[in-house]
Amino acid sequence: MESIVKNGHNKVSTTLKKPEVAVSHLREGIALLLSRWNGLQMAVQNEWGGHDSLQKSHQLVLDIFSWFSQSKGTLYTEDLENLLHESLLLCFNTEIEDGSIEEVAEQLMIMHEEYLNRNHYTKGSA
Repeated sequence: MESIVKNGHNKVSTTLKKPEVAVSHLREGIALLLSRWNGLQMAVQNEWGGHDSLQKSHQLVLDIFSWFSQSKGTLYTEDLENLLHESLLLCFNTEIEDGSIEEVAEQLMIMHEEYLNRNHYTKGSA
């Protein structure tokens, strides 16, 4: 992917921004997955977390992204499940026991693994 950068002298140059695009795709993927999660969307639509429920759902996307990007060691699905459960409980006063937390956590872990594989491939071929 290319982006166009305009400097102060009205000259235009193109620069490759593959890592930033990949990071953006991961963040967008997390947001898309959460937007399709019925339990979370019910909490947002019914404002179970208050009038700022939508903002809290956006913050959850950022929290998950940070969890992926700032973790130094091995990531475990159970830890992500705990993060999701805790966020729903604390931010939305919601407990979901339909198995969707586990499903969403698993899908997020797969998404992150695919991101890592693509990013590694991009670095190896550059």
